[in-house]
Amino acid sequence: MAQMFYDKDADLSFLAGKTVGVVGFGSQGHAHALNLKDSGVNVVVGLYPGSRSWAKAEAAGLRVGTVDDVAEEADIIMLLTPDHIQKALYDDHIAHGLREGKTLMFAHGFNIHYNQIAPPEAIDVSMVAPKGPGHLLRRLYEEGSGMPGLLAVHQDASETAKQTAMAYAAAIGCGRAGVLETSFQEETETDLFGEQAVLCGGVSSLMQTAFETLVEAGYQPESAYFETIHELKLIVDLIYEGGFKNMRYSISDTAEYGDYSRGPQVIDSHVRENMRRVLQQVQNGEFAREWILENQAGRPAFNKLRQRAAAHPSEEVGEELRGMMAWLHQKAD
Repeated sequence: MAQMFYDKDADLSFLAGKTVGVVGFGSQGHAHALNLKDSGVNVVVGLYPGSRSWAKAEAAGLRVGTVDDVAEEADIIMLLTPDHIQKALYDDHIAHGLREGKTLMFAHGFNIHYNQIAPPEAIDVSMVAPKGPGHLLRRLYEEGSGMPGLLAVHQDASETAKQTAMAYAAAIGCGRAGVLETSFQEETETDLFGEQAVLCGGVSSLMQTAFETLVEAGYQPESAYFETIHELKLIVDLIYEGGFKNMRYSISDTAEYGDYSRGPQVIDSHVRENMRRVLQQVQNGEFAREWILENQAGRPAFNKLRQRAAAHPSEEVGEELRGMMAWLHQKAD
């Protein structure tokens, strides 16, 4: 049975008298730093000299220093930079500051699980991973609620690593919604698989392939876009709010019957086997090695794939149609 923790299970005294260094001030970094600050934690943000985020962090009332200085000063260091730059950042600017009694934290287990970063044995290594984007993590905190999160301990030198991680999770607001205990392996492998098979890769390919199928059959691209891409948000929102049962309650009986009878024809045994293959590539490290080498080579394949995706016909049609949706622009403002 999954173990869930809440604010009542957290003791913020494990952060008392300690300095938390948040390395990075992007989507997650700004939310962690500001939520920690508002929870009464002594926070310092670590950035590279000349970073455009330096002035933003200071304007938000945060103390800022170089990553090297933060690594020396902070008792707890939360690394919130993209996966592909973490190893070099750690080797060049953080490792020197890790002494006995310190804690190194992550919001994703990639670099620990795939042995890109090997911290000294005398420190705690843990993870607190909010399950959502940073801007929403911050907004929910300010509203008095919170975002669910994951917690894992990789290395427990102090024998209090879990308590410190739980205090951190509570301080950023995750304890209000619930914190699921997991492992670096489980978080990393399920996260990568979810992104590739469903959330990003699977859904994008499914929508674009359905769009292509309708256009190839002679239907207007605009109609194809509305039916295979635009309306997906409406369906996902219903699932988000109340599961598949809520979605099926809200749609027509015709749509519900098509769901049951035709969905398995699209997502059939071949797709299941492909998903298993993708999961195996995550589990055996094949994807990680490929991505690490791709970055070391300057991202030639990644850049080509990005350009090809940007040129998909549905992008041009979607941009035109979204230009007609005034409410989208009002929301952006």
